[in-house]
Amino acid sequence: MSVVSELRRTARSGPRRAGGQAPLRRGDGRAAAVFLAPWFAGLLLITVGPMVASAYLAFTDYSLLTDPTWVGLENFVRMLDDARLHNALRVTFTYVLTGVPLQLVVALGLAMLLDRGMRGLSFYRSVFYLPSLLGGSVAIAILWRQIFGVDGLVNVFLGFFGVQGRGWVSDPDTALWTLVILHVWTFGAPMIIFLAGLRQIPEMYYEAAAIDGASRVRQFFHITLPLLTPIVFFNLVLQVIGAFQSFTQAFVVSGGTGGPADSTMFYTLYLYQKGFTSLEMGYASAMAWLLVIIVAILTAINFFASKFWVFYDD
Repeated sequence: MSVVSELRRTARSGPRRAGGQAPLRRGDGRAAAVFLAPWFAGLLLITVGPMVASAYLAFTDYSLLTDPTWVGLENFVRMLDDARLHNALRVTFTYVLTGVPLQLVVALGLAMLLDRGMRGLSFYRSVFYLPSLLGGSVAIAILWRQIFGVDGLVNVFLGFFGVQGRGWVSDPDTALWTLVILHVWTFGAPMIIFLAGLRQIPEMYYEAAAIDGASRVRQFFHITLPLLTPIVFFNLVLQVIGAFQSFTQAFVVSGGTGGPADSTMFYTLYLYQKGFTSLEMGYASAMAWLLVIIVAILTAINFFASKFWVFYDD
């Protein structure tokens, strides 16, 4: 009889949560909807809405001053003959394919250094993370332009060794590489993630390898790196996406021109020029969707290739 009574009481009071917590009430769903409403509003108004609008504008001729005119695939066909767009793609791919690997190498090296348990670890971790917070700012880009200018700190340092410097940001052969160095300098975020991953590797693996006579180099390539491959993959995907979106550095260093000789003409900067300088918003929208497609393809390739080099515990 006690079991029957308990079943009747449960049926009257409704289902209970795990752990014996209070039962769910009808008003809980409405309360959750109210609290989630601002997020859904932002998603629709700030993300989904503009994406739908840009998808439509990509097939139109729209100058911001007149009503959009439907032109079909004309904007995408036009890209095939746009030499400056092809150069912007070349510059951007060069920036991504060189800056991202170098940044990850520096981030991993510093993470391994900090993982040794030096004194004042929290201080050094904060200092090393600071560039990631400031690297994309206008102030740092201006400072970078001064450092690599004709009378900048780089040339002053080279002068001590009798080396005649140059205007690094005003030379088409070196301007892009100053931005690559700036990107590498913003290693803080991936470094913190690498450091967290290193802390999760069991110490017993290294102890067993040391007993077998494995050097630190062999331990790195046979223990550390394989166990860190999920972290490397995570950082790689995030940094590739972020590098394709780089804009502020090239805009400030080149004065918004992408110069000298379009050597720092990032894809995003050329997109900005088409949309807000030339007022070719339809063409700029098509360029934006081409960038989305490129990033999506590269991300898919990374996920596919990860099956061959990323190792998980299971």
